[in-house]
Formats: sequence, structure tokens, C-alpha cells
Amino acid sequence: IRAYVNQPKVLVLDEATSSVDSESERLIQAATETITRGRTSIVIAHRLSTIQKADRILVVDKGQIIEQGNHQELLALNGAYRKLYDLQFAD
Repeated sequence: IRAYVNQPKVLVLDEATSSVDSESERLIQAATETITRGRTSIVIAHRLSTIQKADRILVVDKGQIIEQGNHQELLALNGAYRKLYDLQFAD
């Protein structure tokens, strides 16, 4: 709510969807899309569904950036992001 009131130029969301059920996650993601529009946003997440629409995704392992790109680019690399994606979205 503060982000709506203060309208910051940079917004940092750290694990905004952790420990919530699927319906709450969906609602948070919808609100996040609205609140991040038109501003620089840093979204820290383990749930890839939270960041799939990001312009740029950084994959960090042991404090180092190991991959970067958008969702499709990272999937095509078949690296760490792809492994996480396959684990989280396996049928």
C-alpha cells in the first residue's frame, strides 16, 4: 500500500509470494504487475511464476550471477533457470 501512496521510482519486492496459497499468489502477482508498471522494480523470488513476465531476469547462485535474460532466453539456455523451471512446473 505504501508503494501506491509514495509512488517510488524504484521498487524492491523480496519474496512477495512466499508462504501463500495459489489464489493469494495469483492476486499478489496481479497487484505486482500494476504497481511495477512504469518504474524500475527489483523482484527477488524463488517461484518462477512470479518473475516470468520480467524484462530481465538474473539467476544468482552462491552470490554470483550465472545467467541473465528474459524468460524465453533463459529457458533456451537449458541451464540453471531451465532446471528450476522444470522442477516447479513438472506435470
